[in-house]
Order: sequence, then structure tokens, then C-alpha cells
Amino acid sequence: MENPTRDEEIALHARILQRESVATAEAFAALADPIIGAVKRARGCTYEDARDATIDVLLDYFEAPERFDPQRGRLFSYLTQSAKNTVTDWQRSATRRQMREEKFGALVELPGWSPKVSLEQSAEVKRIVERIEKSDLCRVDRAFLGLVLQGERSTQEFAEVLGLGALPAADIQREVKRNRDRIMKWLVRFGREVFGDES
Repeated sequence: MENPTRDEEIALHARILQRESVATAEAFAALADPIIGAVKRARGCTYEDARDATIDVLLDYFEAPERFDPQRGRLFSYLTQSAKNTVTDWQRSATRRQMREEKFGALVELPGWSPKVSLEQSAEVKRIVERIEKSDLCRVDRAFLGLVLQGERSTQEFAEVLGLGALPAADIQREVKRNRDRIMKWLVRFGREVFGDES
């Protein structure tokens, strides 16, 4: 499918601003695959990451289309750049996480590493897990958090935990994103409570 022309994009954007559900479906059908392809080529990422970033960006656009200014450029370019930025952020986070894990692994494997320090770290991890278990999170939220902490990226895995199997794909993406944002906010508050009350 060819990308919409500038005039078609402007007309589509105007309809999305009017909250026409048919317009969002048309935009998704017309723009999703070309954006996924552009992001995959530009960032050298997996198809799944390009797809997830594209869907996130499209859902954000559908929720707040007024953020896009047609006077400043093309809708396709705007959405593609946002999706590229999203993938770049994910790649940086994954790189930082891998570096932390490698540093931690190197420290644990040092032959002269004090057993007392390793025991203290184990005790700290156990204490944090116990705090999560005693928190106000329900069973489903704990399972969702577990996937987040394991670095899970598959929307389908999160959807299964949330029991969203019967919903349309766009609704599943929206619900997973909403729950991920909510759980991440909870995790930030939890971290402040756990590490902020150390004296």
C-alpha cells in the first residue's frame, strides 16, 4: 500500500481530530506497515520492536492528535520519527541493563569477593521481594510486574497475564500500554519507599 499524499494526510488528520473511529482504522491500515518498515531499516531492530514502537506511537497519536502540527511537516514523517525515537530509547535501556548485569556478574564472580558481601546482597534482594509480596499489588499486577522486571517485551505475554485474549489487537495494545505505565509509576513510588526510608 502506498503512503498517503500530503493532502490525504491532512484530510485524515482532520477526521482523527474529530474522533472518527473509521479514520483511526484507516490511518492504522495506511501507515502502520510503512512506519514499521522505515523504523526497522533505520534502527536495525527486530520486526517485533519496530511493530511495538509503531503501535505505541499510533495509539498515542490517536489519543492526542492535537500534538501533531500539519504546518510543521508530514504526518508519516512525524509518526516515523517518534517510533524511531521509541526504539532508540528501548535499545539504550537494554544496553544499560545488559551493562549492569555484566558488571554485577563480574563482581559476583571475582575470586576474592567477600562471602559476607554476597550474603548481604542476597538478603537485600530477598527483603525487596518480601516488600513487593506484602505490598498492595494484586496477583495479576504482581505477575505483570514480574514480566516487566524480567525485561519481557512481548505484548502477547502481557496480554495473557491481563486476560485480554478476546479483545481486538489495537485494544490489547492500548490496555497493555496503560497497565505498563501504571505499574511503572507504582514501581517508582515503591522504590522511593524502599530506598527512601533507609537510615
